Amino acid sequence: MLTSLTAPRLARAATREVTFVEAVHNLGYIDLYVGQHAGYFEKNGIKLNVSAAGGDTQAFAAVLGGSAMFGIGDPTMVPISVEKGGPGKVVGSVVQRAQYFGVSETLKPITDPKQFKGLRIVTSPDPNTNYSVTKRLLTQAGLVIGRDVQIIQVSPGTEIGAMLAGQADVAIAYQPGVAQAKSQGAHIVFDFSNAIGPFCNTGIMVLDNTIKGNPDIIQSLCNGFQQAMRRTYADPAFAKQVARKEFPQLPPDVIDNAIDTELQYRIPSESVVVDEAQWDNLMKMQVYLKNIEGTTKFEQIVDNSFARKAAAG
Repeated sequence: MLTSLTAPRLARAATREVTFVEAVHNLGYIDLYVGQHAGYFEKNGIKLNVSAAGGDTQAFAAVLGGSAMFGIGDPTMVPISVEKGGPGKVVGSVVQRAQYFGVSETLKPITDPKQFKGLRIVTSPDPNTNYSVTKRLLTQAGLVIGRDVQIIQVSPGTEIGAMLAGQADVAIAYQPGVAQAKSQGAHIVFDFSNAIGPFCNTGIMVLDNTIKGNPDIIQSLCNGFQQAMRRTYADPAFAKQVARKEFPQLPPDVIDNAIDTELQYRIPSESVVVDEAQWDNLMKMQVYLKNIEGTTKFEQIVDNSFARKAAAG
């Protein structure tokens, strides 16, 4: 009797609670939500207490400030910190392609970035990733921001609403906002995932001290993510069930469309290992935009040791 009563208590005590922030709550992070609902993180001994930070810079700021052990968002925040003499490491990949789409009620599909000339575009504020990818696309097309094209910066997650309200011609947005806009008569006019190609859009960011002091927790996190990634692609129906629970305010068909689009474009990471080619594509963009100097090397920023063990398991 004593054994049967105490064993569950011991199992619960072994699960460590971990503070975790996401840049914004969105379906690009479906692997995180699948991992939570399937219990993969708990099976590896950790329970994630997840909150939305409100943007990429805020997510890493929470890690720097110690209010969160892990943060996911644009991993450029780490080389920005390191170039200034600060801490930070990236220990995993969460989104492997640019997860943004140009969405409009009025425009026809855009096949050449030069066709953005004369338009009003709404994005999250600089240096959030959808602003960065948009700025690079426009400037490489020879367009001068402020003269040839206007970028309107709004709070992350409100891009679609601003476009539908008539503040802009096109919104650069992510799921499930894109699917929600489509259900209201808008349509995708531009696809950033194929325009940019393999791209480390979102990474798992930690402090160096966490790697030294809590390597077991990092391993547990990477294990849980890898298991979730396999489940997301192998079982889209389950991913849709999870997504509906995460966004209960949206109609099920809107959520289903969002997940179908995410998987069609292979936006969620298929492996927690940070791919060097994807990372290089991100760094080249950030150097071009002068957000970083580009003085750091891949091995200096990315610690793939935990992710590789998770992927091999």
